Amino acid sequence: MTVTATEEQSPVPGSGLRLPAFTLDVPQSDERPLIFASPHSGREYPDYFRSALRVPLLDLKRTEDAFVDELFANAPLYGARLLKATYARSFVDLNRDPREIDASMFHGDPPGPVAVPTVRVEAGLGCFPRIGARGEFIYAKKLDPADGRARLDFVHTPYHAALSGEIAALRQKYGCAILIDCHSMPSTQPGRPDLPDFVLGDRFGSSCTGQLTGLVERTLRKAGFSVVRNAPYAGGFTTRKYGRPKQHVHALQIEINRRLYLDEAQVTAIDAMAALSHQLDGLMENISELSERLRP
Repeated sequence: MTVTATEEQSPVPGSGLRLPAFTLDVPQSDERPLIFASPHSGREYPDYFRSALRVPLLDLKRTEDAFVDELFANAPLYGARLLKATYARSFVDLNRDPREIDASMFHGDPPGPVAVPTVRVEAGLGCFPRIGARGEFIYAKKLDPADGRARLDFVHTPYHAALSGEIAALRQKYGCAILIDCHSMPSTQPGRPDLPDFVLGDRFGSSCTGQLTGLVERTLRKAGFSVVRNAPYAGGFTTRKYGRPKQHVHALQIEINRRLYLDEAQVTAIDAMAALSHQLDGLMENISELSERLRP
């Protein structure tokens, strides 16, 4: 079964946002205290956003975690919820603190509170990304603060309200909750010529029990994949915000190397995607079984 944002959370007329912030797929039966989330696989680019670009749309699509939501589409079959972002990460990044704003991108005041600049913001990768896949500036001119507020109010806030609400409901019902934050990564990066197949980010053991990280690593290695922990991705805003293992809320970020399933230049799926999806089904089944054992 699929649900979307409530009417109160849906974009208002005139905001330029015609779709809800997310889709939530829920299990029909045999529910487990488990959520898979895909914050970067959104592929909606509003028309007014496209018209403001100075780079080809393909440059932005290359920054998507393309098809990650499809790789984990069977999560409800294993008793898990699947939360999927609608809007592209270049429109608003749901794995960033909403205060990670580059104020220089806007006319006048920024659209919300601004935290001390982080390395991500300075690199152009804040809540409102400034650069695309080739490192070029996305926008032809500065943004209207009202536009930024709309992206926060009607995309970022509803997504995280839904995620925090689902976690709270599962924890109340089962005594615990597991969040798997699902991402993909480019196959090559400057200074890192040979990235592994998977990177597991548990904030160096602080965002989830070692049982979860260990199970995921063993399952992937048994399937023939190379796996590392916390380098170069230790877990982002979502993992940091929700991972509270002492309170029985476990958050783990999974990064999948795009070479395993994607033509990165054209952002199209390759034949190997079907096999990878099947292997991830096995991973989800194992995590589902663990979620029952973690109940206090």
